[in-house]
Amino acid sequence: MFENLKKFSPDGGGGDPTPENCTHDCGSCPSGGSCGSFDPASLIEKTNEFSNVDKVIAVVSGKGGVGKTLVTSMMAVNMRRRGHEVGIMDADVTGPSIPKAFGVYEKAEGSEDGIFPLPTATGIRTISVNNLLENDSDPVLWRGPIIAGLVKQFWTDVIWGDVDYLFVDMPPGTGDVPLTVFQSIPVDGIIIVTSPQDLVSMVVSKAIKMAEMMNVPVLGIVENYSYFKCPDCGKEHAIFGPSKVDDVASEFNLDVLAKLPIDPALAALCDRGMIEAYEGDWLDEAAAKLEK
Repeated sequence: MFENLKKFSPDGGGGDPTPENCTHDCGSCPSGGSCGSFDPASLIEKTNEFSNVDKVIAVVSGKGGVGKTLVTSMMAVNMRRRGHEVGIMDADVTGPSIPKAFGVYEKAEGSEDGIFPLPTATGIRTISVNNLLENDSDPVLWRGPIIAGLVKQFWTDVIWGDVDYLFVDMPPGTGDVPLTVFQSIPVDGIIIVTSPQDLVSMVVSKAIKMAEMMNVPVLGIVENYSYFKCPDCGKEHAIFGPSKVDDVASEFNLDVLAKLPIDPALAALCDRGMIEAYEGDWLDEAAAKLEK
């Protein structure tokens, strides 16, 4: 089903490419796509011939554990509630969480035309490495180029059908997979997820600079763990200290799309595979911006 993975070398490779020997696989190249030996637009892969994806939105973070999968899931649910056809590509191959959040544990099937995404309860189309592994708990012990190649095939081999918004749940950082996604898939914009910690400015800066280098617009910032609202008195408490996201957004001339609370109910819904049942309007502004 994933025959093209054979062409990727687990050991990466070495040496700066020339136009004659360039494989266009920047994930395995020490020059990382900056050598200038080819037109970056030539790296964009064609999607499956039975797919028609209108907008691709990548959800990124500079570090792990900030709630990127939660934001991806909630954005997808929000857009689906607005009547759009929605898909989610789980590009976090070594830490896939989308199947658990939506309760999609079936294994993906395919035909000679491609692989079929798995629908959620409300019809969101999803694909994740956990839907391909024999056991969900099996670790993915692959080198970067292999993982990047798999993510690329999520775009080229999966039959997405007609999708208005395809959300890509990215792994944290700026490694092989983010580079592959930005160079191989026509990403229309990214949403940066962060938390109210002292290093927020640094990690957001890295994500923004990566987007600039890849010529991908930043749609805005979502701050997770922004506050905890006491269920008894209704007062909001800044568990991780005062929010700094407004200052950071102003520094980079970006919009703050949402400030998400620490909500045990959201965590419980994800654990039960029922994120589509969440209640709240925190991401309505972000959804409206996507529609514009």
